[in-house]
Amino acid sequence: MNDPEIDIDILDDNDQDTSLKGTSGNGYAWEDEYKRSWDILQEDEKGSLQGVVSSIQHTKRRRLIKDTSTIQRGIIRNLFVIIDLSNSMAEKDLKPSRRDLTFTLLEQFINEYFDQNPISQLGIIVTRDGLSEKLTELSGNSSEHIEELKVKINRETRGEPSLQNSIELAKNSLCHSPPHGTREILILMASLTTCDPGDINETIKHLKQNHIRVSIIGLAAEVQICKRICNETKGTYGVVLNEAHYKDILFEMIPPPSTTSAKTEVGMIEMGFPRRITERFPTACACHQRPIQGGNICPRCFSKACELPTKCAICGLTLVSSPHLARSYHHLFPVPNYMEVPRQKISAVSPTHCFGCQQPFENIPTIMNRNPAEQSSGRYECPKCLKQFCVDCDIYIHDVLHNCPSCIQSKK
Repeated sequence: MNDPEIDIDILDDNDQDTSLKGTSGNGYAWEDEYKRSWDILQEDEKGSLQGVVSSIQHTKRRRLIKDTSTIQRGIIRNLFVIIDLSNSMAEKDLKPSRRDLTFTLLEQFINEYFDQNPISQLGIIVTRDGLSEKLTELSGNSSEHIEELKVKINRETRGEPSLQNSIELAKNSLCHSPPHGTREILILMASLTTCDPGDINETIKHLKQNHIRVSIIGLAAEVQICKRICNETKGTYGVVLNEAHYKDILFEMIPPPSTTSAKTEVGMIEMGFPRRITERFPTACACHQRPIQGGNICPRCFSKACELPTKCAICGLTLVSSPHLARSYHHLFPVPNYMEVPRQKISAVSPTHCFGCQQPFENIPTIMNRNPAEQSSGRYECPKCLKQFCVDCDIYIHDVLHNCPSCIQSKK
């Protein structure tokens, strides 16, 4: 009896097994999800990475350059953030995934939003399975919003989104907001389709009647109905290119928009400045009914609130502190953009140290281009006081301080 013939393929050392290779052919498939960021960094001729760091700083400075013309802005904002939690949010074209990156950037966005808009309010809505759900109401407490975003069930993706249901849910809450504040909706849209129960054109008409501005950030591609909603309501529409671009267009929503085209009532806004107290024994607050030790006493009804700014749960008075109002007004009087000083204008009488940090300019790294005429000087001059600053101080003044220290010193 003859044995059956068995064919056995033996791989030589020179043979290559490409079954596990990625589509790019540069590595295995499991390596495609990682970014080799260390390959992007390039050392200079001295083996230093100061040039790369300086390039990142100059890139951030170009991003901070904006229109500083005097326009009417609303410092009291009411913003609803709508998050698309459909199956499209689980795609991994944005690392680590669209969902994880969105929640990471959204936590940073909430903290920065309340830092630059301390007397504004924010709420969160999610949409999935053709329905919409309100996670948080409009409030000025950033910790409550971030805690809800970290709940596991609030991060699950299912089904299709509903653009109309989520906008209607946000519109019903914004219609009852005070007329002296702006009404805004920000939608983070990952899907190219939407499951709507009715006519979206009627929703757009109601948004225009109630002066609600809708801005949309698309994570996949441009959608015609999204672009139309933004154009009709005077909002902005952008499509994400990569992770860095996602953060840029998201953080562009932090400064308050122009209100010159919106119909807002201008008048006196009643606010209260509560008195801070410390207690030996904890008592319940009026806002959460939780025992806390200390708090802020409303000047009208003498109820206790946990944090500021907030609205009194008893009498409805807006409770703020003086630093909150001071930080809100920097959007109305922005610091002018500093102009870069060319190397050709640097002479012996030019300042040798930065006015802000007092560091010598010769020790500050700058971007070195091939063309000597295009080399960065690392000096930036205020157009009002003509003082020169380094790139670090320039970024800090426009991004954090919002005041020119030399101009403030000259006014005293």
